[in-house]
Amino acid sequence: MNLDMIDRKYRETIHTDTNNYQYTTVANDENKVRIYTLNNGLKVFLAQNFDAPRIQTFIPVKTGSNNDPSDNTGLAHYLEHMMFKGTSKIGTQNWEKEKVLIDEISELYEQHKAEQNSEKKKEIYKKIDEVSQEASQFAIANEYDKIISSLGASGTNAHTWFDETVYKNNIPNNELEKWLKVEKERFSEMVLRLFHTELESVYEEFNRAQDNDSRLVNDALMEALFPTHPNGQQTTLGKPEHLKNPSMKAIHKYFDEYYVPNNYAIVLVGDLEFEKTIGLVDQYFGSIPYRELPKKQAITEQPMTEIVERTVYSPTTPRVQLAWRTDSYGSKEAMLADVVANILSNRGEAGLLDLNINQTQKMLWAQAYSLGLKSYGFFSMVAVPKENQTLAEAVEMILEQIELVKTGEFPDWMLPAIINDFKLQRMKALETAGGLANNLYDIFIKDRSWEQELNEMDEYAEITKDEVIAFANNFFKDNYVIVKKEKGVNDQLLRVDNPGITAIKINRDAQSDFLKEILNDKSDDVYPEFIDYKKEIKTDVVKDKKISFVKNKYNELAQLHFIFPFGSDNDRELGISTQILQYLGTDKYSSEDLKKEFFKIGITNDFKTTSDQLLISLSGLEENMEQGIELLQHWMKNVQPDQKIYLQFVETVLENREAVKKDKNRIMNALTNYTKFGKSSRYLDFLSKDDLQNAKVEEFTERIRNLFKFQYQIFFYGKDFEKLKNEIEYFVEPQSRTIADPKIYPEPETVGNVYFTNYDMVQMEMSKIGKGHTVNTENFGKINVFNEYFGRGLSSIVFQEIRESKSLAYSAYVSYTPNAEIGHPDYITTYIGTQPDKLQIAVDTMTELMDELPEVTTQFENAKKSALKQIASTRITRTNIFFNTLRLQKLGISHDFRKDIYRQIESLTFDEIKNFYQTEIKPIQFNTAIIGKKENLNLEAVKQMGSFKELDLEEIFGY
Repeated sequence: MNLDMIDRKYRETIHTDTNNYQYTTVANDENKVRIYTLNNGLKVFLAQNFDAPRIQTFIPVKTGSNNDPSDNTGLAHYLEHMMFKGTSKIGTQNWEKEKVLIDEISELYEQHKAEQNSEKKKEIYKKIDEVSQEASQFAIANEYDKIISSLGASGTNAHTWFDETVYKNNIPNNELEKWLKVEKERFSEMVLRLFHTELESVYEEFNRAQDNDSRLVNDALMEALFPTHPNGQQTTLGKPEHLKNPSMKAIHKYFDEYYVPNNYAIVLVGDLEFEKTIGLVDQYFGSIPYRELPKKQAITEQPMTEIVERTVYSPTTPRVQLAWRTDSYGSKEAMLADVVANILSNRGEAGLLDLNINQTQKMLWAQAYSLGLKSYGFFSMVAVPKENQTLAEAVEMILEQIELVKTGEFPDWMLPAIINDFKLQRMKALETAGGLANNLYDIFIKDRSWEQELNEMDEYAEITKDEVIAFANNFFKDNYVIVKKEKGVNDQLLRVDNPGITAIKINRDAQSDFLKEILNDKSDDVYPEFIDYKKEIKTDVVKDKKISFVKNKYNELAQLHFIFPFGSDNDRELGISTQILQYLGTDKYSSEDLKKEFFKIGITNDFKTTSDQLLISLSGLEENMEQGIELLQHWMKNVQPDQKIYLQFVETVLENREAVKKDKNRIMNALTNYTKFGKSSRYLDFLSKDDLQNAKVEEFTERIRNLFKFQYQIFFYGKDFEKLKNEIEYFVEPQSRTIADPKIYPEPETVGNVYFTNYDMVQMEMSKIGKGHTVNTENFGKINVFNEYFGRGLSSIVFQEIRESKSLAYSAYVSYTPNAEIGHPDYITTYIGTQPDKLQIAVDTMTELMDELPEVTTQFENAKKSALKQIASTRITRTNIFFNTLRLQKLGISHDFRKDIYRQIESLTFDEIKNFYQTEIKPIQFNTAIIGKKENLNLEAVKQMGSFKELDLEEIFGY
């Protein structure tokens, strides 16, 4: 398709602002994005969003694991970690002395890398550890994070992928200049301080990845799909032998080559002034010199001409994944692959796989998707067979759906419906600052223009059914990769020993001159705005039902929610009833037809059951909401019972239960719930296999037919409240059913029990759960600051000690969680995920930390400022305006409670936090949940933690 032949809606225009900065915009762009290019090649993307006085910031760098040297894989990702370690100004007490020692460490690493004798390597590493100890006297751990948190930033993070490394912060808009000052410093030079401890943390991240079943399959898939290209030959985390033999010099070289202004961008979306902002960006980043990028030879893959098969093993349920290689993102082939993926699987709604396999329950689950990368991409299909099916049968079933696309056996309405759905999803994404900023950094990485991106929907709309059929017949041949994920032992897991790192000094009380300057530089205040819920939420009554309304100021999308004040505690069969409904039709429509009808009008439905609430929701185009209501009403009031379909559903439920018992994360969740609530918890109170198999489907469909005879309230988020009230009136019927009293579940004391479940994995995961006092809303400000100061986040005491100082875990935290409902207890949770031989020292470190709350005055004041700035610059918008009131009602609160929290934090002292800790946390006894490979567990050490009991899967899952 030649775009120049199409009358394009979006066209790029060049402008000059009053300060003579040139920028481009795109005609008809509702977000009015401005794109600048500074003299040094730096791209700056600016857009306004006035939801809150905050700015979403991204600094995307056009480099990732695909640019790693072949003998230093994982380098880009490791460099990303080191970007948080500071510079010659950030993170040091005496740079001149520290630099001499860091240079010595760098030379030692070169010797370590070159040395082949394992014993000599250990000696060199021991020397690295010694010199690192000396260097740490001058280092200030996590000072970048302290600076950023002092600005009131949230979402501080970064990620590395094939062709990108992206640095993220969401900041109050009054701190923009300070943020630019910090980031300019960070992107001007790299200092590899605290190198060997962070290296061990990266290795712990690698260990976590080994326990990630999806990564196992994906790595095998990519390696086969791209036999020569870095997409498949260099994983983001790198090879273990490279991680264990790094070169600091290679990392510096990489930084100097790729971290140049003509290879990264600044993306700012939020409450900002265009001309002032670009002036500030130029002031700080414009002086960083342009540098030529390394010349890279493009790697071209040969076309695939046969089926390439791989088999991997893990303890989880078997599944199979197929993938065909495509052209790059934005190419015609990638777009056609995307359309076919949605013909097969459009978010679980009305695709061929959705209807012909998932809806008919022929398999546990099947899905198709397409992923376009900067270089190449792929179309993939995933199938999870039932227990009595083979992987070969699963492959046959999903390939049958491809044949339907090849022969054009999909309805004519599907293609325009898919394009409309694409538009809906884009509309949702671009209405928020974060969504728009994500899209902007993505086009920068992929070398796309904003004009191309905005015109993409028109390109999709030009695709015809004949084109799709021709593409499918040409594209889908025996030229794919198939990865079979069998149940078994993964003999590729690498289990490594603790390298014996000596804990480094982290100098919690120290501050660099740079930090002092930032803290002393006063910004204009951002004042909190507390919402008047009564003013923002309109209410009315339709018949006997309360209906609430919040106006959508952003787009043409709407949401309608029916909120029932009862849940599974009132009726344990409620959740099963709404689940079986998804597979049943009416006297007019089959269940497949119902999904098609909803998809045609751009309306999705959702049924969510919690312990105390049932939420039935419709969302999509407001102009079609009336049709959605009619369809929902027809479906629920005329649902037809079908025992055969019900028994198929039961079979699927039971197989899914077995699949869940093989998943590490689900096992840890189940074990944690058991550790917290014991064997009498609501999580273990559900319909048994016999209950399900002996039930009649009418028991469930009758419940669905009568749901709207109970009391409920309605919430509408859209534009036209009066029209909606008229549309809903015929739907509402008077209350005639009474809600059953909820079952009361015990909340037992935590008394020092230790529960363990065996699972074959590289790491050990341990969570301690303690039951606190009954929730007290007067403590919420203290809890906010305590979590920020002590337990969560990159600058917390726990993170600094366990990860930065001792490198004992990739992830460790302490979190105090207030209960969401009055009359119920708070809980405090600690978590550590680490190598088995580090677990005991990690536990000891955590115990020592929690024995007496450390006092670090500057860190406490930073935590307070951060908490205050986040509240001051946060605004409650959209559907949160209403749903916040529901959450607050459970606490007996009817106003914007942030006002109370803000005032409490303003006057909060460390003594008050310490007293809170002494009275609310320290006396607590904890139960402990541990998951890992039993042979790696130090039983003697664990038994010292409390009364030990090993639990099998049946005990923690209840089946």
